[in-house]
Amino acid sequence: MKAEIIAVGTELLLGQIVNTNAQYLSRQLASMGIDVYYQTVVGDNMERLKEALRLSSSRADIVLLSGGLGPTQDDLTKDALASFLNRSLHIDRMAMDRIERFFHDRGSVMTENNRRQALAIEGGTPLPNETGLAVGNAVSNEGTHYIVLPGPPKELMPMFEQEAKPWLLQHVLTGELPIYSKMLKFAGIGESALDKRLEDLITAQTDPTIALYAKEGEVTVRISTKAASEAEAMVRLNELEARIQERGPEYMYANEDVPIEKVIVDMMADHNWTLSAAESCTGGLVAETLTSIPGSASMFLGGIICYTNQIKEKLVHIPHALLEGDDAPGAVSAEVAEALADHVRMVTDSDFGLSVTGVAGPGYAERKPIGLVYIGLSQRGKETEVHELHLQGNRETIRLRATKALLYRLWQRLVASKQV
Repeated sequence: MKAEIIAVGTELLLGQIVNTNAQYLSRQLASMGIDVYYQTVVGDNMERLKEALRLSSSRADIVLLSGGLGPTQDDLTKDALASFLNRSLHIDRMAMDRIERFFHDRGSVMTENNRRQALAIEGGTPLPNETGLAVGNAVSNEGTHYIVLPGPPKELMPMFEQEAKPWLLQHVLTGELPIYSKMLKFAGIGESALDKRLEDLITAQTDPTIALYAKEGEVTVRISTKAASEAEAMVRLNELEARIQERGPEYMYANEDVPIEKVIVDMMADHNWTLSAAESCTGGLVAETLTSIPGSASMFLGGIICYTNQIKEKLVHIPHALLEGDDAPGAVSAEVAEALADHVRMVTDSDFGLSVTGVAGPGYAERKPIGLVYIGLSQRGKETEVHELHLQGNRETIRLRATKALLYRLWQRLVASKQV
């Protein structure tokens, strides 16, 4: 079964609200074995909405519409669908009774336009709205099935779960298998490089399927299969996961949809390891990223934002000779990154110390180019490592990429430490 989601509302096109309904509905449909091939957003305009319906009906078996069920003149979804199907609209008595009770119980006068929220399409099934006033609809026509849902998520979600989903299962879905997925998370490798490593698996894929998604500093590989049960699906997915992990075990940090900082916090908490950080060009982004994870208080002792040489000397005890002078390597250097990582670890008496120093732009610093960054990783009883990075992008992108690169190196060190 192929589905399309049509979100109705000019406010969506203007960017005034985010279309979270499409994300929710896509996940729900996938769990029912229904493939969502298209998502469409259309404004509150009768002709454009009918055109969207004509297009979706030509390429989908199931069309879900969200929004445009309210009492005002620009709430046109049911009008447009009824016109498109050449069907009439009528007042659903149960919905009308609910609306009238709503106003009566509050001692308010119901305006005539509220009757629009009780409209139902001829030959369809009204879908009661337990958390709002606008009734939904489910109707089939010439092999295509239409579900009309309200726009507010607090109304759409319970209506889908309690009314639309059972209607689809009873009237539409016969033997469709649900889709099960696993998310494999990678860091320290780019999307194109990972795609090359998995090229033969991707080319030969049938079921399960493989899809790559890139975010800043990480790549997600989604593997999916249709199966009669979760146990059956996991057999296939686990086998494919093992084959994928073989292609890059040094990069795959999780087999669930979590950020690398979550994995780091959990690993350190499990082993009672502690961490501190000295940051220059990232301005506290490393600390912010780690402390955004619940439970980080057990492992993150603190951080120092040593943006100037004065603070590097005063708070992290970096020798002046490393920072300034004719023969000094300067603040943006491997030597200073190493010293920052070592000293912040000793100042805080932590098990691990991180450091980052570099040029985020927009201008040069110490006659060194934008994107030159050094990251340091110190561990009690181990040799300190420093990595030189040459990052592309604007100021914020460089800061974020430096943070992600440092967290990846920390994850690698934690994995190695667990294995000792």
